[in-house]
Amino acid sequence: MRNLIKEIVDREGQEVELAGWVGARRDHGKIIFIDLRDRSGITQVVFITKPKELYDLANKLRPEWVVRIKGQVNRRPANMENPNIPTGRYEILAKELEILTEAQTPPIAVGTEGHEIGEESRMQYRYLDLRRPRLQRNLRSRSKALAAIDAFLKEKDFIEVETPILGKSTPEGARDYLVPSRLYPGKFYALPQAPQQYKQLLMVAGLERYFQVARCFRDEDTRGDRQPEFTQIDLEMSFVSRDDVLEVLERLMIDLVKNVYPEKRISQTPFPRLSHKEVMGKYKSDKPDLRKDKTDPNELAFCWVVDFPFYEYNEQEKKWDFGHNPFSMPENEVLPDDLKDLGSVIARQYDLALNGYEIAGGSIRNHRPELLKKAFQLLGYKDNVIMEKFGHMMAAFSYGAPPHGGAAIGFDRLMMILLNEPNIREVIAFPKTGDGRDLMSAAPSEVDEKQLKELHIKLRNEK
Repeated sequence: MRNLIKEIVDREGQEVELAGWVGARRDHGKIIFIDLRDRSGITQVVFITKPKELYDLANKLRPEWVVRIKGQVNRRPANMENPNIPTGRYEILAKELEILTEAQTPPIAVGTEGHEIGEESRMQYRYLDLRRPRLQRNLRSRSKALAAIDAFLKEKDFIEVETPILGKSTPEGARDYLVPSRLYPGKFYALPQAPQQYKQLLMVAGLERYFQVARCFRDEDTRGDRQPEFTQIDLEMSFVSRDDVLEVLERLMIDLVKNVYPEKRISQTPFPRLSHKEVMGKYKSDKPDLRKDKTDPNELAFCWVVDFPFYEYNEQEKKWDFGHNPFSMPENEVLPDDLKDLGSVIARQYDLALNGYEIAGGSIRNHRPELLKKAFQLLGYKDNVIMEKFGHMMAAFSYGAPPHGGAAIGFDRLMMILLNEPNIREVIAFPKTGDGRDLMSAAPSEVDEKQLKELHIKLRNEK
């Protein structure tokens, strides 16, 4: 029965069976050493000249070959211990060796941190890049964080609900990824920028407390803390005030850090609350970095930014638009009749900033259909357009919608900060490059003419 490498520390003098990948190989004449790696760690395996068949077989081993080894766990000589790994006081004296798979020489090194390798090479061979211990640790840490968040929310009586991926295209702040319909020519689904409408409909349905680990899609320019597809922890609650929502999120963050990242230090609790006007005036940013020592990788400076403007004037397009979310409730549940007063409207919106990044955002929602309709009308939306885009929401709210609010945590960005990584690609298994490509599978790519015909799509030949 196979043992994990991490288990050898409790099996001195015993025989174990290990399986994994060959790392470094060192030939000292009459002794061959290899580093064997599995999901739990690394250990040194020793091959001596007898039996000759075993030694000769070990002499063929090369990096990244997959092997099964039986051997005895021995204590290393005191002057040859490796204090840098948990198994560094032990080694395996090999008695049997089976080569399960040979491997070509890897095009990229996988035993280093990887920062010295170009992004294009790492993304092209991501299945190799993920073998490096740093990325394995990141993905395992991500899994532990998700488990902790799941346990916290379920203990607070949140119910996990999956919402559709194929939905309706609506104006929500970024470009939609569109999916053409084969059965309905000329019509399209849209991939969700967020589960915003569905989670509000779940409140209308009476679930009262919902959450989801949601995949979201936005066709916008990528950067170090943004990807075209990403993960957010989405949640919504009924019969709550802004303070109720902030308290749940704040407690969630404190518990996550305490239980999964105890080496981290939160600089201030309760988290400071600053108005949007205050942070823009003082820090020139709506996601201020409040760390006392910005060179300290373990300092976490959370802060709430509240009282965002409901509408913002777009100087480039010379028109008013929603500042954040059209579904937010305006302060005092009132909207003006005169367009010149749009700049004074405050939304019950809030963001959570951490070390200079926005990691969560949300609002108390507008559950009153006529007020929601007016929010769009003030921007010049015609009634027929409003009903075509949001008629289902208006209808739902007319059947007894509870006051509700919620938020979404940018999980990839949060993990980037907690793991001290320079960008979110380091905490995602299969990310896109900075320009939105998947170099490993060569996506996006052209498709067969037959597929286009089935979807009633004809490409323009633009030169």
